[in-house]
Amino acid sequence: MKTFSKLLGSVALLGASVAHAGELEVTHWWTSGGEAAAVSEFAKAFDATGNTWVDGAIAGSGGTARPIIISRILGGDPMGATQLNHGRQAEELIEAGLMTDLTELAEAEGWTDLVNPPALLDACTYEGRIYCVPVNIHSWQWLWLSHDAFAQIETPVPSNWTEFAAAAPKLEEAGIVPLAMGQQGWQQNGAFGVMTIAIAGLETWRKVVVDKNADAARGPEYAAVFEAAVDARNFASNSNVQDWNLATNMVITGKAGAQIMGDWAQGEFQMAGQVAGEDYTCLPGLGVNEILDTGGDAFYFPVIDDEETKKAQMALASTLISPEVQVSFNLKKGSLPVRGDVDLSAANDCMQKGLDILKAGGIMPSGDMNLTADTQTQIEDLMAEFWTSDMSAADAQERYADIIASAE
Repeated sequence: MKTFSKLLGSVALLGASVAHAGELEVTHWWTSGGEAAAVSEFAKAFDATGNTWVDGAIAGSGGTARPIIISRILGGDPMGATQLNHGRQAEELIEAGLMTDLTELAEAEGWTDLVNPPALLDACTYEGRIYCVPVNIHSWQWLWLSHDAFAQIETPVPSNWTEFAAAAPKLEEAGIVPLAMGQQGWQQNGAFGVMTIAIAGLETWRKVVVDKNADAARGPEYAAVFEAAVDARNFASNSNVQDWNLATNMVITGKAGAQIMGDWAQGEFQMAGQVAGEDYTCLPGLGVNEILDTGGDAFYFPVIDDEETKKAQMALASTLISPEVQVSFNLKKGSLPVRGDVDLSAANDCMQKGLDILKAGGIMPSGDMNLTADTQTQIEDLMAEFWTSDMSAADAQERYADIIASAE
């Protein structure tokens, strides 16, 4: 693990600029319509405790926001709380002593008994201490399909990736983009990961992503994934939007047949007034296998030497995982709650599918929990190049395997 010995000299936690007592600046990258509606549930609940949520939204994806967040913490200008993905993104900050230890609060409130699956809290734990609050379960493992697009070509809505691929030429003939894809490496890498699970299978994925087995990454199972990725690249060749929510909107408006995107896309469908099962279909695991990667979002609390701020931080941490807030937030976010004891009878058809898969134990760890931020960035850069060029499947596979070979 790397250290911050060269950077810590610039960190001045004592006397760091903070808001007035009871106010917390909270940074996050939830800025689409559905995301903003969801995060407002956190803000309302925190304000109801007598404290004040000072919104620090950062436009752009996590790839844009995370460097800004980390730079501020290292530079001695920490926010009161910040969104990150639970996993390995913050481990160097934790090692450097820059994140607040939440273990006492977690033990007092029984988080170990409440958080399901336990891996989410494990991902917040470093050397036996808990440093973040998991707030949702997000999974990449979804294919979203527009009923309107398939009605236009008089074709039944596909029930799996093979049927979708077969319908793609007909969509193109009708002037409909088969696959909506934002032109950003993290989106393309996420789609690749979903295709990996569906085509190469979970066992092979574990060998590569968990065990860092470069030989498996060079094997025939991954070769099939890269060949399928070439097809997907062709399906998305006329998708010229940048942001993921704009790609989702292509599906909502029938301009695209489908999108591979995480379940946060549900928030956009809801904001547009669309109904799961009527206006759009969601296929977990591309309709090939019913499994969810259990990644998601968590909140960390930078160390700030101010007692009132510390109290407000603990109040927010407790609020984020409270049962009422878990329900109100996740219903709007499209994600699943981290608590296994809340009532989600109001969940839509797609959320119910996710809950059933979770209940059946069809879960896997997310890449965030197994790959360092540096490795993730290398893969995202490769995917961005692959999706915007004519790079062959074989060349992309070899470069991918080289990244895995050097992964920590």
